[in-house]
Amino acid sequence: MNQTATQTEARQSLTAEAWANAALEAIAAGGLDAVAVEPLARKLKVTKGSFYWHFNNRGELIRAALALWEKSETVDILARIEPTQDPYERIVTVFKQANASYRAGRLYLAIASGEDHPVISEYVRRVSESRMTYLRDCYRDLGFSEARARHWARFAYATFMGNLQIRRDTPDAMPQGDEFNEYLRLMITTLIPREVVDDSVPPSRVVQMRRKVKP
Repeated sequence: MNQTATQTEARQSLTAEAWANAALEAIAAGGLDAVAVEPLARKLKVTKGSFYWHFNNRGELIRAALALWEKSETVDILARIEPTQDPYERIVTVFKQANASYRAGRLYLAIASGEDHPVISEYVRRVSESRMTYLRDCYRDLGFSEARARHWARFAYATFMGNLQIRRDTPDAMPQGDEFNEYLRLMITTLIPREVVDDSVPPSRVVQMRRKVKP
């Protein structure tokens, strides 16, 4: 009776979130195929019974992992930034957060590579839409029209995605240390205007104008 109680307590003490975190680590390291119950159980030093205490199958674990990823890497970050009143400072913070974690970028690419999976495509699309919507709102708060704010949001998010690709495909091309800080300042100067430019000004001219603005 005591042994049964001890086993139950052990299963309950390892939370569903711990399993979801382990699944995310596996995805970051080896993609969706790396999510398997037995290897994760060994890594977590528990039996498979712990897994089945929380989940009915592998699919439920994958969905829980993706939900945790969406919350921790998008919902929670944007919620922390939102109280900042200045829209310029909000976008600057977004850029710094987006480029602060190599693991987060690697995890995004690993998850996005499995977009053929219907559940993954659902989460990737929602995360991308949430991020671009937030950027659009910030640009709109700077005073841009709805259409121009959407363009700037796409421009900014495309730059972010490009940086992820460079880090994965040609990591030596991504600057490090002080050089990266200079690169980040250049992105901020180019992509985050301090003042509204007339919507009739071509984007190429806007970029030229931003080069004179110090972040």
